[in-house]
Amino acid sequence: MSGVVRASKVFVTGVKVQAEIGVYRHEIGRVQPLIVDMEVDVPTDGSDRLAETVNYETLLQAAQAVAAEGHMALVETFAHRLAERCLADARISRARVRVEKPLALAPDAVGAGVEIVLERG
Repeated sequence: MSGVVRASKVFVTGVKVQAEIGVYRHEIGRVQPLIVDMEVDVPTDGSDRLAETVNYETLLQAAQAVAAEGHMALVETFAHRLAERCLADARISRARVRVEKPLALAPDAVGAGVEIVLERG
């Protein structure tokens, strides 16, 4: 099909990582859970070859690696670092990252967080 742009949205949702994150005294020096959703846009040729797309495991490992980087004050920082890590793969044109911090407002809310989108420009 000439002129057709083919793209896939590859996603991983509900990734649970433990991260040292927060600005309050009681958050410094301890880990707490984050729940991460990632969605990336990848060109596709409709093939059945793993090498032609982004492996889900790669996205999971990226979230785990960012969590292992050490203390971050803000979930926004975590989300940006993860989206940038996704865009390090030249095939990815857009990365959407949503990070939820379930304990942020407990017990008054189920969670709070941020969602960011980075695109190649």
